[in-house]
Amino acid sequence: NGNNTTRIIIIVVASVVGIPILIASSICIIRRARKTPQQLLRTDDDEVIRADSLQFDFATVRAATNNFSDANKLGQGGFGAVYKGQLPNGEEVAVKRLARDSGQGDLEFKNEVLLVAKLQHRNLVRLLGFCLEGHERLLIYEFVPNTSLDHFLFDRVKRAQLDWERRYKIIGGVARGILYLHEDSRLRIVHRDLKASNVLLDADMIPKIADFGMARLVVRDETQGNTSRIVGTYGYMAPEYAMHGQFSVKSDVYSYGVLVLEIVSGQRNNCFRNGETVEDLISCAWKNWRQGTAMNIVDPTLRDGSRNEMMRCIHIGLLCVQENVGDRPTMATVILMLNSFSVTLPMPSQPAFFMHTNIESDMSSSLVSESYQSRSDELPLSQNEASITAPYPR
Repeated sequence: NGNNTTRIIIIVVASVVGIPILIASSICIIRRARKTPQQLLRTDDDEVIRADSLQFDFATVRAATNNFSDANKLGQGGFGAVYKGQLPNGEEVAVKRLARDSGQGDLEFKNEVLLVAKLQHRNLVRLLGFCLEGHERLLIYEFVPNTSLDHFLFDRVKRAQLDWERRYKIIGGVARGILYLHEDSRLRIVHRDLKASNVLLDADMIPKIADFGMARLVVRDETQGNTSRIVGTYGYMAPEYAMHGQFSVKSDVYSYGVLVLEIVSGQRNNCFRNGETVEDLISCAWKNWRQGTAMNIVDPTLRDGSRNEMMRCIHIGLLCVQENVGDRPTMATVILMLNSFSVTLPMPSQPAFFMHTNIESDMSSSLVSESYQSRSDELPLSQNEASITAPYPR
């Protein structure tokens, strides 16, 4: 009886002590496995300080930019100015100097450093280092000599340098860069500010996506994130993000669709000129697509390009800007559609922010009723369902 009592006491004590320890251990394991993006970034906070190989002293950067002279100034953005510099070893760099009163605070600065330092892709601008000294916050990037896409695309003279072959390569290069951010890097990143001015062109006109200050890290199994702070550029922002603060990889897909239509047309989304009238590019593209005259939006300087490629890009652009998030293709599917003309594209449905006109309201809605409605975020390419092979409009 004494032995049994002792055993019972030992079992009870072990249970009382062991179960809480087991529960606490389980909670720790679960929390580690389910770290939020913010926690993942906080885990790496000290990397900024420890990354001596990436850190520049302020004196070196100031000398490289000739004391941030106007002659070295490349441009002015919402968060500060960008300067051209030359390091002591002769390497040319671009220095992003954040304004003290800019909207990008320490969190955004750290965000850009931590994210971009871990990204390596041909179609992403490369971060060489940073500087944190007093109130100065500087980001040092590789120098991209041909500035940004918008300087060529929206300039009546310079756009002639972008023939269709180059534009088509830019469309594909940007798509590969976004795919890397969404699926191929060890992080999953939503850029949130993809636009023509954030696509830089190197000496060979190879596109490089830049400006990751607004980028957000999301965990792999998350379908979307939410924020009360809406940042980005009007005209490129997806409707669910602009109106409700909901962002996902499909938000970038929407921005990419706008960019594709701009590259094809050579005009900005928010000031597309259609004869004597000015309307938004997405509405004009959709209206002409419905009427079978989509070639009307193509840049008139593109005389020698492939008509089929242009029409396919307009088609893909309209698929990317569809109002229903689930109907938009993933970037992997976009690249497949760009590279394989044997892939039959579904009919696009009405885009978000479409501005109705009297002509549109009088048109038959048969085309919309035939549009393929995707059942998932992935665009099905081969299923046992009736598919629509849509010949390109004239």
